[in-house]
Amino acid sequence: MRLRRATLLFLVLCLVSPASFALRIHWPVTVEKFPLNPRASCSGAFIAHELDHTTTPTKLPIGFYDSNGAGLAINDLDDDGLLDLVLANLAGDNAILWNRGGLRFERQALPTATPARGAAIIDVDGDGWLDIVFTQQATAPLSWRNQGGGEFEREVLRGVIYSGYAMNWLDADRDGDLDLLTGSYDVEDEKILGQTAPKAGVIYYENLGGRFRATRIADRSNTLAIWTGINRAGEHEIIIGNDFAVEDKYFTFRSGAWHETEPLAVMPHSTMSYDAADLDNDGAPELFAADMKPYANDAAMMAQWQPVIDMMMAMPHVEGDPQIMENVLYEFDEAGQPRNIAPAAQLDGTGWTWSAKFGDLNNDGFQDLYVVNGMISLELFSHLPNNELVEENQAYRNLSGAGFEPKPSWALNDKASGRGMTMADLDNDGDLDVVVNNLGSPAKLFENQLCGGDSIMVDLRQRGVGNGQGIGSRLTLYTDAGVYHREITAASGYLSGDSSRAHIGFPSGAALERLTIHWNDDEYSEVEDLSPNTLIQVTRER
Repeated sequence: MRLRRATLLFLVLCLVSPASFALRIHWPVTVEKFPLNPRASCSGAFIAHELDHTTTPTKLPIGFYDSNGAGLAINDLDDDGLLDLVLANLAGDNAILWNRGGLRFERQALPTATPARGAAIIDVDGDGWLDIVFTQQATAPLSWRNQGGGEFEREVLRGVIYSGYAMNWLDADRDGDLDLLTGSYDVEDEKILGQTAPKAGVIYYENLGGRFRATRIADRSNTLAIWTGINRAGEHEIIIGNDFAVEDKYFTFRSGAWHETEPLAVMPHSTMSYDAADLDNDGAPELFAADMKPYANDAAMMAQWQPVIDMMMAMPHVEGDPQIMENVLYEFDEAGQPRNIAPAAQLDGTGWTWSAKFGDLNNDGFQDLYVVNGMISLELFSHLPNNELVEENQAYRNLSGAGFEPKPSWALNDKASGRGMTMADLDNDGDLDVVVNNLGSPAKLFENQLCGGDSIMVDLRQRGVGNGQGIGSRLTLYTDAGVYHREITAASGYLSGDSSRAHIGFPSGAALERLTIHWNDDEYSEVEDLSPNTLIQVTRER
């Protein structure tokens, strides 16, 4: 399986960054290359496989806030080269689905007494093994520490004491380990604990090597999604996506602390999900925020939605409110100023959308969008059978940076009331598969059989630091067909952990020139001698 092992040593090179002209050190890296598996089948669509996991509600009929479901995460827990699944649950056990190859999975239960919400697979303690973290209902997150050999030990994260519904991980202070961000869901806490429930808000936990130091950066929070990124000045930025008309919050990390910045002129009313991608391959990412708006306006669809629309329209209107009840797709100009292009891209209404993520599903070099939809709620949809708004999930093909078109022919239009969703190559054949954690029915894996284009997969490794997967690093692949950008993130969308293995698709026959790595601590490496349909493992010695 191993093609070759080569150590690449580089010299000091002068690079131009968006923020400055500065000397960057080419860090030495070790590169290992593995051929990807040939594609077994090419049906031209995605094939659905049920998984051995069902997120079950704490009681029936389903109402607030079991209706929000639970998330999932993907990463390689046993370092065998196959990406494993972790699925959260409300009333039943959480689960690891060990990837045994050939899209076969072996279930391992992770018992819990508290409903779990979001999931992430990251190295909490910096020991080289990826751990599992779940956010929980109305209480603090919980960790399962990876002992190796398939063994996990449940433990409380020292210093992580506040309720957290959504989370994300990043090395904000660039000290080599991963810090934690959490946002509480105050309306759920109040429903469970009463009106006197403490307001946890948004908390930044600085990782101090085995314990965390908490700093509250927002008092009020109905957080469903936390987005992390790096701005043109090289500073970490976060967006706190809030539900129930609480405005989204924007912060920049500067001089060792988070500073709130001005809100954008337009934002969703009830933000469910955030993700970012460079949609036109110009080097500047676009940012997508998902809300609730029907994807069709026919009479049958509107009849299902109308009572909820009436309720929302009856809410008090605040003059100058930047929130709108639809999706927002931000495009940024050269000065960093945003404009909403969702209506022009035909993405302003995608349904009652939960997790929404970008990925190059057909390997044509442009990142597509997939969203999962549906809602089950006694309070909202008692006029419908089983109190359920049944909607199709939606796949949108990127039209080479000129907008999007729906792709029902890809057969991703499932109706199982999805909540958490993420993408990764689970059979190592070079294309992105999709996994959805549904509410009340089995989770599903959608095997990619589109068989378009070529790709490379990139695994970053850093020895000697806690952030061993290079979370926050940025990749750029140069080819004669275009330049492609990716960022390594711990989580995105709704309650969903990302794989640290990056996927970069491109047209068949493209000549690969080089891969540059802008590490999370702002240093730089470069890899040449690339081949398509290869997994590239890049290890940086510290």
